[in-house]
Amino acid sequence: MFLSRFIAAGVLAAGVLHSSVTFAASPCGHSPAHEAFNVQGLKSELMVTALSCSAQDRYNAFVAKFRTVLLNEEDKLNGYFRSTYGRSAQREHDDYITQLANVQSERGLQSGTIFCQQRMAMFDEVNALDNGEDLSNYSDAKDVTQPASFETCAAPTTTRAPVRRRASHKAA
Repeated sequence: MFLSRFIAAGVLAAGVLHSSVTFAASPCGHSPAHEAFNVQGLKSELMVTALSCSAQDRYNAFVAKFRTVLLNEEDKLNGYFRSTYGRSAQREHDDYITQLANVQSERGLQSGTIFCQQRMAMFDEVNALDNGEDLSNYSDAKDVTQPASFETCAAPTTTRAPVRRRASHKAA
């Protein structure tokens, strides 16, 4: 099961990160990559909650309900990592997913026994959402821990003025 492999990857890298940076709002506005990172962070937090609190059935229901949205957001993340990291995109993406699970698991461990009481309500909240736009807005509003901040704005395009060359005059 994908869920088990995902957590196994997180466990292997446990302890790698001891601090985290909360994903900050993009200064250039709402970009598709920003939304994709938010949704991925929420999905990961729900997965960690499901495994920690024996709620795999609720996580599976979330994934089934939002399968199309989650796949679309995953495609956006893949595009972000390809355009940002080129040939090392898959490795960087895998590292991000592993670190994401690690920082969220670590946060759960720090919360102790109250973790499940604090987090289980998220399943009720996402179950009440109707569509992808609702999920995107919800994930944007949640304080989801991320392992790092990623710049998700496109670089501004510049227009260069044509270079004028002086004609050379040869003396005859």
